Amino acid sequence: MPNMRMTKNPMPSQDPNVRNKNFKEVTLGYTEEMALDEAQRCLNCKNMPCVSGCPVNIHIPEFIKKVAEHDFEGAYQVIAQSSSLPAVCGRVCPQETQCEGKCVRGIKGEPVGIGRLERFVADWHNAHATVATITAPKNGHKVAIIGSGPAGLTCAGDLAKLGYDVTIYEALHLAGGVLVYGIPEFRLPKSIVQKEVDNLKALGVKVETNMVIGRILTIEELKDEYG
Repeated sequence: MPNMRMTKNPMPSQDPNVRNKNFKEVTLGYTEEMALDEAQRCLNCKNMPCVSGCPVNIHIPEFIKKVAEHDFEGAYQVIAQSSSLPAVCGRVCPQETQCEGKCVRGIKGEPVGIGRLERFVADWHNAHATVATITAPKNGHKVAIIGSGPAGLTCAGDLAKLGYDVTIYEALHLAGGVLVYGIPEFRLPKSIVQKEVDNLKALGVKVETNMVIGRILTIEELKDEYG
């Protein structure tokens, strides 16, 4: 039976008198107990309105069901079919107006904490996964992506999963774009972004930093190599 509690599990966070003295992430993430309890609030709706609210159409009921079954790695694999940046999206996506905004539980109470569960699953995977990433067979095609912001990283992940040989060219010295240079550490730690980039590299994505396209390489040179 679903957990019919009207409110979601609150997100643990640093005490204000502690966080005002550091730049560490304010929110601490769900414990396993919290995640299991929150996952039980999902009704596993037949029409899955939450999926329609997700820009990348993650199969949300399926991944939450696996969380409820204590299959955290299985939940991650469901998310990874659609999202290349789950640890980032679990932190900074506007879930309240997207997936959670469509959640049926939100009609007469608080929606299921979908973003919080996504963050929990991604963090669990990053801390515990030991199985090597399974990559798609190469299809013989090469793709160059200019810029390693959220769009560039997402595009790289999707193409790599389809078997493309992907290289990202980034002008600055760290990959991540606005995730690194625009969002403060207490909201999105740099280590989280780096782990997501490392996960993409495990899929075969190559990242070339300090590559200012137009100076170091011209568009014509890229066309010659990737055309």
